[in-house]
Amino acid sequence: MLGILLQIVRTTGTLLLGLFAGGMFCLSLASSVSELPGPAYVPYWQALNTDYVRAMPPLVLTCLALLVLTCVLSYRRGWLVFGLGVSATLLVAATVVFTLTQLEPINQVADTWPVDQPPGDWAELRDRWWRLHTVRTVLVTAAFAVILMAQAVDRPRRAAVGRVDVPGRPAQAVV
Repeated sequence: MLGILLQIVRTTGTLLLGLFAGGMFCLSLASSVSELPGPAYVPYWQALNTDYVRAMPPLVLTCLALLVLTCVLSYRRGWLVFGLGVSATLLVAATVVFTLTQLEPINQVADTWPVDQPPGDWAELRDRWWRLHTVRTVLVTAAFAVILMAQAVDRPRRAAVGRVDVPGRPAQAVV
């Protein structure tokens, strides 16, 4: 029963983590956006901030809760499975802390800019944000890879197939 619960919890957590990592990765692929002039880039940045502030906390916090539960449920599945679960959880937690302490302050500043007249240093802040976003993307992508490894190495143990010889009877397969 706990094995089935672990599979459901870890699979759901992996799905949410994949959505988070995929979103960060896809955003990184849109590097041409960072070449837009200020009056075009700032409204894009502000709209993105609005969407992410609304969508990401429930997604990431639910994911984090499921990963913590995955760790609890996988404690007796061996050190490799447990360690991979803990590593993925810590990487997601580090991503959250990094986002809140490094990227979010920049986002809050950008949200105050007038769209038609960004400040003179807007491009420097944008470039810093993109560098920090790259670090965040690496962290969350690593977390996704680690939880996928945990799923791959955690295979249910199957009963050994053997033969039992009972005197006076033909050998029987035991499943």
